[in-house]
Amino acid sequence: MPTAACVALITAPSLEEAQRLARALVEEQLAACVNLLPGISSIYRWEGAVHEDREVLLVAKTTQASVAALTARVLALHSYAVPEVIVLPIVAGSAAYLSWLTSAVAGQSAAE
Repeated sequence: MPTAACVALITAPSLEEAQRLARALVEEQLAACVNLLPGISSIYRWEGAVHEDREVLLVAKTTQASVAALTARVLALHSYAVPEVIVLPIVAGSAAYLSWLTSAVAGQSAAE
């Protein structure tokens, strides 16, 4: 059974930009937590050509109710013309963690 929680995958061109995005999402309570995975290699088609770049993957834990606002904030802050924001449902997980995640995004976290 799906939960109200989800994971947003976002890529950034540098660790500095990824940190700036992650901090904004957490400070603005659009994500409870964002993991940064530097050093990924992305191969993609853009404007008719195949590119290969080093990027940082952000794994943002959020709620379905916050996805639109999180996406809008990423679009506003990101340096890419078309930033990646892909959202996947969290089907199950630790009840305590999911409860914390939901309350942290809603701005009601007691365990800060």
